[in-house]
Amino acid sequence: MENVTVSGQFGDKPAITFSSAVAPEDLVVEVLEEGSGSVVEAGDTIVCNYLGQVWNGNVFDNSYDRGAPLDFAIGVGMVIAGWDDGLVGQKVGSRVLLSIPSHLAYGPAGVPQAGIKGGDTLVFVTDILEAIKR
Repeated sequence: MENVTVSGQFGDKPAITFSSAVAPEDLVVEVLEEGSGSVVEAGDTIVCNYLGQVWNGNVFDNSYDRGAPLDFAIGVGMVIAGWDDGLVGQKVGSRVLLSIPSHLAYGPAGVPQAGIKGGDTLVFVTDILEAIKR
C-alpha cells in the first residue's frame, strides 16, 4: 500500500509507519503474506491476531501484547464493515493490511476512549490464524 510500511512477519507483532499524512478515501486491502489455508467465507468464525493504528497516529489496540487472538463471526456485521469487506475471501495463514476509511469503521462518532476521533482512517495488520466453518 502506498505510504504505508509494515515490519515483521506473520505471527510477529507488526510495526506500521506512514510516509504521508493523507489517508486513502476508500478501503484498501493488501495481502502482505498469502497463506495456504482455506478461504474465509462470510459466516465463518475467524481467529486472528491484529494491530490497529490510526492513520499517521497511535496504535489503539493489538492482540499480540495480550497473547490471545480474537475470534468473531466475519461477514455478518459483528465487526466494523472494513473488516467484513476486507477479510472475507482471504486465506487462512495470510497477513493482511487494511486501510479502513471512517465510513467503514466508526464514522463521525469515533471511539474517543480508544483514541479514535470521528473521521479517523484506521489501519490494521491482521494475521488470520483459523477460519471455523459455520
